[in-house]
Amino acid sequence: MGDYFEGYYYKHQKGDNVLSLIVGKSNTEEFIQIITNDFSCNVPFIGNNKFSSMGVKLDIQTDKVTLTGEIAYEKLTPIKYDIMGPFKYFPMECRHGVISMYHKLSGRVILNGIEIDFTDGIGYIEKDSGTSFPSSYVWVQANDFTDKCFIMASVANIPFMKISFRGCICVIMYNGTEYRLATYLGAKILTCTRNRIIIKQGKYKLIIKIKENTGYKLNAPSGGEMTRTIIETASCSANFTFYIKGKLIFTKKSNHTSFEFEE
Repeated sequence: MGDYFEGYYYKHQKGDNVLSLIVGKSNTEEFIQIITNDFSCNVPFIGNNKFSSMGVKLDIQTDKVTLTGEIAYEKLTPIKYDIMGPFKYFPMECRHGVISMYHKLSGRVILNGIEIDFTDGIGYIEKDSGTSFPSSYVWVQANDFTDKCFIMASVANIPFMKISFRGCICVIMYNGTEYRLATYLGAKILTCTRNRIIIKQGKYKLIIKIKENTGYKLNAPSGGEMTRTIIETASCSANFTFYIKGKLIFTKKSNHTSFEFEE
């Protein structure tokens, strides 16, 4: 298929424990990236590791890290339709997919000799594929609120045919209703920095404020090779405010927001 990458992102969170796993392949390697509150690392995909929408089975034993155990997923929460909208029909540098905005966890892992029980924790799954990540972007995800509220948003520079533009995709699930903000639906990006995102689409307005954080380095694709470096924080503090027709629908704080950027 030429220059190509594919990766799946699995987030597990219970209390202050967060374990995110990226499993994927590029032109020359198959890999697993591990991100926690304290470190990140990249290891080859070897051993008896299994990843699916049903859960993960881990058997990672290297000089960098040891991670073993199993976590099962229950009752995934998919979105209504492809997050790419009509762009799914066009050749794109990077295609994004959301598999589950929220699901319950059961099971435990042993990470570098320390047992972590994720039973009754919560999860999130997404995927990416294509040739390269966008030249610059921010990505935010949170689902640890006290009520049924799940949010994913991303703003990126997108090459499209002979032009490029700054576009966004965003899903808000709140009390059983799904709201979609996206460039293909007319969304406008009013502000986008490492610490603040404001998206306006017709009667909808979303404001995200992200607390300053350092994050950890991850490998990212460029031309089908994992040669770029991006920064991800597995768990940070962020505030989310959502309006409809100027009326405040909610303002919420997440202490375990995942945040990723490339400038």
